[in-house]
Amino acid sequence: MSTFRSEWVKGRSGNVTQMHYARKGVVTPEMEHVAKEEQLDPELVRDEVARGRMVIPANINHTEVRPMAIGIASRCKINANIGNSQISSGLDEELEKLRLSLKYGADTVMDLSTGKDIPRMREAILRNSPVPIGTVPIYEVIERVPDVRDLTPEIILEVIEEQAQQGVDYMTVHCGVLMHVLPMVESRITKIVSRGGALMAQWMLHHQKENPLYTHFDQLLEICKKYDVTLSLGDGMRPGCLHDASDDAQFAELMVLGELTRKAWEQDVQVMIEGPGHVPLDQIEMNMDKEREVCMEAPFYVLGPLVTDIAAGYDHIASAIGGAFAAWKGASMLCYVTPKEHLGLPNAEDVRNGIIAYKIAAHSADIARHRPGVRDRDDAMSRARFSFDWNKQFELALDPDRARQYHDETLPDEAHKSAEFCSMCGPRFCAYKLSQEVVEKSKEIADTFVPHFCPETDSDDDTKDKSAA
Repeated sequence: MSTFRSEWVKGRSGNVTQMHYARKGVVTPEMEHVAKEEQLDPELVRDEVARGRMVIPANINHTEVRPMAIGIASRCKINANIGNSQISSGLDEELEKLRLSLKYGADTVMDLSTGKDIPRMREAILRNSPVPIGTVPIYEVIERVPDVRDLTPEIILEVIEEQAQQGVDYMTVHCGVLMHVLPMVESRITKIVSRGGALMAQWMLHHQKENPLYTHFDQLLEICKKYDVTLSLGDGMRPGCLHDASDDAQFAELMVLGELTRKAWEQDVQVMIEGPGHVPLDQIEMNMDKEREVCMEAPFYVLGPLVTDIAAGYDHIASAIGGAFAAWKGASMLCYVTPKEHLGLPNAEDVRNGIIAYKIAAHSADIARHRPGVRDRDDAMSRARFSFDWNKQFELALDPDRARQYHDETLPDEAHKSAEFCSMCGPRFCAYKLSQEVVEKSKEIADTFVPHFCPETDSDDDTKDKSAA
């Protein structure tokens, strides 16, 4: 993997965050690259980063990364989760998931490994990834202690700095799970569904102390400034079912995240806010508005949200519905959900299905938000369909391999790539073919065709006379 940014980061020291440079009036090469990719003015990108409404996750030690932006002024992005578990998958499988994530268009990838040898897994992923890599550091912290109750603030910060040194671009930290919030989950059906949130809650209750990520937040910011790590302030109290959505626990944590966003911005540290979860369709817009208000328009990064709880095996669809609506109403990045959600560790095919579902959701939202040039691909696909240019259709599809596979299952011969029908309608019932013939015939008779209007109506003069009367 080439080191795309090696020359850009040479000589950077002290506070090296993109927000720090933006607030000093500097348009960095990363900002210029983003502006070109997003078809935006570089000065607009600088201004959005400076005010905190856009982040560019690009650790100075991840020189392989090609900078991208997450924010309301840019196209909606999607994240793919990979990573092994304590009982399944290894390095080769996770690198294959990374390869598929890149092939099918994930904008960022999170390594959520919870098994053994996490640093080696992460190093391989970082060195092979041109997109930003995120982590949840508490997962590795837990691997270093016999029990969650044995962790210390020092161990947490040590792991975070080691990951930052490796080049992790953004980290999910569950800083908003505080003691006063914990009793609020009692009325929930699913209580705490965030792994990080549950681990921090267990530690806090055992020690009867406040969340160490909250009490040591200033030290966390120092690490972020040194390497330009974007903080993804985690939703440890996100709702795990529709019943629990938009409750006191969720919004109490959000208030804390708003407070921490202000503290991070005081140190020029980039921040995005993680959001729910499971939310009924009619509550999604309210959740988007609430986050904008409480967190001063920091980019919102949502998981789904799932709009129903009964789609086991199809949760990528249930959540993409919510994701499309959330992105239309202001979410800046969608965390994908795979068909295995709630059921098991995703395999490569699950990753593929999850990414494509979310590419559809994000693209649909960008169309609804009238992003410049976004619908050009859709219009090109429509023209290719009407002209029976099958190869062009495959090329324009979000998943070209799947589109070609489905077409060729019934019409595999190369001659069928120029056929003026598909296997659904056949040659006699294809509406495109019939309408092409209609259009051609209409042109031939246009000059001789006399329009027939009926019934006859009174002339304008008659109408005027009746009106006057």
